[in-house]
Amino acid sequence: MASICVLTSDGRFEEFVSRAAEELRARLGDAVHFQPWTAPLVADYGLVLPLLAWGYQSRGSEWSAALDAWEAAGIPIANPVPLMRWNTDKRYLFDLEAKGVPVIPTAFAPALSESDISDARARFGDTVIVKPPVSGGADGTYRLAPGDPVPADVAGSPMLIQPMMAAIATEGEYSLFYFGGAFSHAILKVPSAGDFRVQEQFGGREITVEAPEDARAVAEEALRAAPGEALYARIDMVRGADGALRLMELELIEPSLFLSHAPDGGKLFADTLSARLTSAR
Repeated sequence: MASICVLTSDGRFEEFVSRAAEELRARLGDAVHFQPWTAPLVADYGLVLPLLAWGYQSRGSEWSAALDAWEAAGIPIANPVPLMRWNTDKRYLFDLEAKGVPVIPTAFAPALSESDISDARARFGDTVIVKPPVSGGADGTYRLAPGDPVPADVAGSPMLIQPMMAAIATEGEYSLFYFGGAFSHAILKVPSAGDFRVQEQFGGREITVEAPEDARAVAEEALRAAPGEALYARIDMVRGADGALRLMELELIEPSLFLSHAPDGGKLFADTLSARLTSAR
């Protein structure tokens, strides 16, 4: 297999990156190299993957410039730059909704205020979630219960507002993984008691599950609606009060892939990369 470069974070997530890098190295062997996404690409790699470029959201202008530079230089990067550019801002949810994908009800506030929260509560219910449109790992994300004010650090900022989905606590959040358009595996992410965040750093845990049929239907509808073909994708979803699954996020840049939960141990992932490298020769 020709050499692959995995772009990593700039050092703020060293512990998590180290573990994820070992998982990738176990599947890809000596063909994989790692370097920060902020560093120039100096080697002639067969494929570049920003799978561990965590934290790019806090360096928006640099990330945008990097995307432009990779595109201009013709870097063989996956997912494609136009797709990643679109996926950087969570307002892509509105694009998917317009194409018929069932997404979590979402409002956008250009400068978050108490009146925005009041309007959202009238639409979504008393407890709402606010999150930046460009964010990851639940950074800047808050649950606002009845009477809670807008947090000072996000007041006046552009924010997305969504209902608090009760199924997060009662069932969990499904994540489905696709490589080269083919289904690989599924997990259920469950938050710790009393929390709504499913990430490991907040006490969340992952359970290997069989993907429900309706989950695969939502995932594949979202992938078809995206403005480009994804080499890899993670599709996160949760059940609404009506029992129907709704898309939370379509992760096409740096999703944790949880390959240890894949029945084939990540073989489909490795084979997909190998096929891409072969076709590019």
